[in-house]
Amino acid sequence: MKKFWITCLTITLVFATAACSYHKPNRSEPDQIVIEQNNEKIVLRFATWDTGDALKIQESIAEKFEEKHPFIKVEVEAYGDEFDQKLTASFGAKNPPDVMYMWNLPAYFHYLEPLDNFINRDSFIDMNDYYQGLLNQSTMYRKLYGMPAGFTTKVIYYNKDSFDAANLPYPKEGWTWDEFKSLAKKLTDPANGQYGFGVSQEPDTYDLQGIVWSNGSSFISDDGRKIAGYMNSPETIESIKMLADMVQDKRALLVGGKNQKSGEENFKTGKIAMWESGMWPLEEFKKANINFGTVEMPAFNEKPVKGVISSSAVSIAKDSKNKDLAWEFVKFYNSPEVIKMRTADLPVRISLVKEMNTEQDPLIGPFYKMLEGSNGTPAYLLTENWDQVNQNLSAAINAILLGQDTESLLNNAVMDSEKYLGQ
Repeated sequence: MKKFWITCLTITLVFATAACSYHKPNRSEPDQIVIEQNNEKIVLRFATWDTGDALKIQESIAEKFEEKHPFIKVEVEAYGDEFDQKLTASFGAKNPPDVMYMWNLPAYFHYLEPLDNFINRDSFIDMNDYYQGLLNQSTMYRKLYGMPAGFTTKVIYYNKDSFDAANLPYPKEGWTWDEFKSLAKKLTDPANGQYGFGVSQEPDTYDLQGIVWSNGSSFISDDGRKIAGYMNSPETIESIKMLADMVQDKRALLVGGKNQKSGEENFKTGKIAMWESGMWPLEEFKKANINFGTVEMPAFNEKPVKGVISSSAVSIAKDSKNKDLAWEFVKFYNSPEVIKMRTADLPVRISLVKEMNTEQDPLIGPFYKMLEGSNGTPAYLLTENWDQVNQNLSAAINAILLGQDTESLLNNAVMDSEKYLGQ
């Protein structure tokens, strides 16, 4: 790779108006590239789901990369809300972008180039500078298919005015679910339409994993082969029943169902005092001039708090004809210079988080505190048939929140789902 850059630099200096293109010689060295003089630039395609100001940032990053590599033209392909449809179609047509944003590895990893060989031969990448939980999110069957780009964990947003009106102290790091339930009760006044907490009418089981992990259990075994004794363990039952009990005794309000306002809307109007969410509504709450704070999720007594991660990564297509140059773009995308440009994403490199004091922000810090303990592997990454299992689990949890028996429903979900795991 070093020869590649020296050769290209020489050509750039001698032929000021000429561009560089490349071909791989028929040799054993996988990273050896020979540069040829050519009047056309190499086109590197980069697909993103970003729109608006976030898209402008991506376009600026592409321009910065072109400045450093004048023989390359980066085409930013903005797929927006049609990201999955367009990406799937490009893979099917054997004409995918060289580099792309990535989130759903089970759906796409067959089409992606593993990055392990690039990383092993490139001293630029210090994998110890990334949070392990983010690397887990980009790994399938022990191979890394994307470099972390952005993330959010889940925290509790709390309305300071609601706490002040009830003369209650704000929640602090290290609080417990017992304290949470006590606060929720004191913050609830159904007669005036006020509740301590909001629970989604049909919660995403992905999000519920964090609470179950924090109670020492999981929906599935680490090897992805068993759900009996996990999905219906005493700890899992306790975790789900706790939420249902808060709904039934009216400490929590079901939100987000048909003809119901979302949790964010209820939080903004003061109808719920606490709401669990990721980074997504933070700026919205700021613009609404809500007096709010954030805090890490509660603990089950002395058990360590764990959580789920929603993350993005940048990946390389297996069918890319420019894999080495695509890797140079991925590296550039993970450089300190570019990470600082990407203000729509939380920094993913530990050294930069420390340098930029990101975790010192009282509203942002809890997201990083949760990230430190969020190293579990989600169920959908552990078995190819999770979608079928999850349909039964989701139906059970939805019924539990409406007051039906937790233990029997989770037992039935296990019995109905074991066949999908070959049991």
